[in-house]
Amino acid sequence: MNLERLELYGFRSYKALEAEFVPGVNLIVGDNAQGKTNLLEAVAYLSTGRSFRTSRPQELIRFGSDFADLGCRLFSQGREQTIRAVLFSGRRPRQLWLGGVKQKSAAALSGVLPTVLFCPEELLVLKNGSAGRRKLLDGALCQLRPAYEQALAEYGRLYESKSRILRDYREFPSLLEPLPEYNERMAQTGAALIGYRARYLKSLEAVAAEYHREFSGGKETLTLTYQTVSTIGDPFADRKTLYEQILEHQCRHSQAELESGQCLTGPHKDDFDARLDGVSIKSFGSQGQTRTAAISLKLAERELLRRDLGEEPVLLLDDVLSELDARRQDFVLNQIRTGQVFITCCEKGRLTQLGRTFVVENGACLESGTEK
Repeated sequence: MNLERLELYGFRSYKALEAEFVPGVNLIVGDNAQGKTNLLEAVAYLSTGRSFRTSRPQELIRFGSDFADLGCRLFSQGREQTIRAVLFSGRRPRQLWLGGVKQKSAAALSGVLPTVLFCPEELLVLKNGSAGRRKLLDGALCQLRPAYEQALAEYGRLYESKSRILRDYREFPSLLEPLPEYNERMAQTGAALIGYRARYLKSLEAVAAEYHREFSGGKETLTLTYQTVSTIGDPFADRKTLYEQILEHQCRHSQAELESGQCLTGPHKDDFDARLDGVSIKSFGSQGQTRTAAISLKLAERELLRRDLGEEPVLLLDDVLSELDARRQDFVLNQIRTGQVFITCCEKGRLTQLGRTFVVENGACLESGTEK
């Protein structure tokens, strides 16, 4: 796996950019607000068809531009490939291209440019709210399983429709007529999501525990526990059983949903609990333990992608090293000696021995040299 060339036009702070990268470590340096994270965001968008910073495509288009055009050339799956995304202002839908062929959805990109993103916010993912932990699972699974991405998108559409019904039915009582159908479809789709998440989290736990054991010198054991709809006794059960148990939970909460005007049941509320030697990190973990466990999770995500796809995913480290002490920096750096890595950093004289350095200034990316 190797991202060879990136081209951006009208994307975020970049009026136009053409850059070629090395197979190893690419160090992106520059002052704040110069466009370092924007560059990583572009790579991640071409990987997944989504931004990790916003759900509003208009925010990705440079101010004053009518569209943004992102493209890359890469060596993946044993051959040269190209990916292109064109985003438009207004209501015009985006266009995605793979190998010069227009695609219907981002699911077609799965496995072509696998990436693992690690940014400072994720150092606290085990302390903050459940949305960040769901995002961690969903981001990895969308790259691994195109069917999961389709199911997640379908569930999101159903959830939005049901939420509108519950919010507005008092003013328009006829809206309640299709509610049973929405409940049934959400139970069907939700059962698929829960099955995927449970199996992925089990695999993630096994690998992350090994990283954390090494990281802590064998002093701590990391475990992950999946938390989903309370009527589900075994998230590894067959899909029909999960579907029936979700329907049971919906039935129990139907009156509460009508009274509150909110969708209270389903995998949109899923979470997982990370523990060290049986003690919850969210409730009792120190800052050091929280960061060490978060690093272990991201390294495990990268390893699972590598195992499943047979290629090393591109690792995107967005200014995360500056948030770590020397010991944790060393541990992370020791894990990135293989595969292609992009690291953003504000300190221009730092870490340059790792690979090729690029300087970002005012939306321009200039190669400044390679250290041996």
